[in-house]
Amino acid sequence: MENHPVNKTNQFKVLTVLAIAASLSLGVYMYQGKEISLSMDGEIKNVISYAETVNDLLKKEKIHLKKGAYINVSLDSKLEDKMNIIIKNPKPYTLSLEGSLFDVKSVHDTVGEVLKDLGIVLGEKDYTYPKLDGKLTPNSNIEVFRIRQQVEEVEAAIPFKNIVTTNNKLDVGAVNIVQEGKDGLKKSQIKKEYVNGVLTSTTVIKEEIISEPVDKIVEKGSKSFFVSSRGKTNYKKSIIMTATAYDLSYESTGKNPGDKYYGLTASGTKARPGVVAVDPRIIPLGTKLYVQSLDGSKDYGFAIAEDTGGAIKNNKIDLFFNSANEVNRFGRRKVKVYIIED
Repeated sequence: MENHPVNKTNQFKVLTVLAIAASLSLGVYMYQGKEISLSMDGEIKNVISYAETVNDLLKKEKIHLKKGAYINVSLDSKLEDKMNIIIKNPKPYTLSLEGSLFDVKSVHDTVGEVLKDLGIVLGEKDYTYPKLDGKLTPNSNIEVFRIRQQVEEVEAAIPFKNIVTTNNKLDVGAVNIVQEGKDGLKKSQIKKEYVNGVLTSTTVIKEEIISEPVDKIVEKGSKSFFVSSRGKTNYKKSIIMTATAYDLSYESTGKNPGDKYYGLTASGTKARPGVVAVDPRIIPLGTKLYVQSLDGSKDYGFAIAEDTGGAIKNNKIDLFFNSANEVNRFGRRKVKVYIIED
């Protein structure tokens, strides 16, 4: 076999080609590094990475995603040059909702976004504090105010008025009801507004009169005198009473001549015509009176309350007569008793 000498020139060319290839490979590798923008809770960091996926990048950068964190790309996405990766970690807030407090977390930092993240829907009248576009910092408080409106229909009485007039044909103290009073009726629609279950306002939105009230009309007597055989006599008041009669007989007084106190009144005076027995709770003893008949018969006339009787209670009066015949003729009847001014 024939040996050929090694050509050193050719050998040098081969080494040169290999060196150039290695340099080209290194350049390609260097060229494959990707510029990545990392935003972590608003802080931006720019890196050059040779990782293949987003997850690989996070591992190499020692970035750990917290539970519930937001990332704008999936972890298995291929890393691309100029890629923007946004990461938001959940922040703690306190939520006040319908009278209860809750510890919540969200990656968002405005009230509206946090509530949406929590699945809380506001009604048309509901509102929040801070407002929906209000910016939050960790541990901020969010208050939700639930507004509920309710319309109720209620009925209420309209009180009648008391109208009092005077009548100079009626005795002083006498009262005549000309017309009885009657309440009216109104129906109202009332709007009630509740904030978180607490009544905060009441508004009448409609009112309808169902029936008008009827006023009560009362006449009060102003006549302060009566006419007798002595002319005009002024009096304080008059009372309609049931009158009976008595004399000095045993049937009337339970006493016989010679008995102790026979013929004397409870006041210690002598029983005589013009003396009457009364209930002192109604007419005090010593009061001057005029007893008027109401049946057309002759008036008993002027009298004085000086006596009492076991059966004479309340609006009863017992008139003294001299004889049993007069007592029997009088019997029992209604009279008007005037209390005369001193």
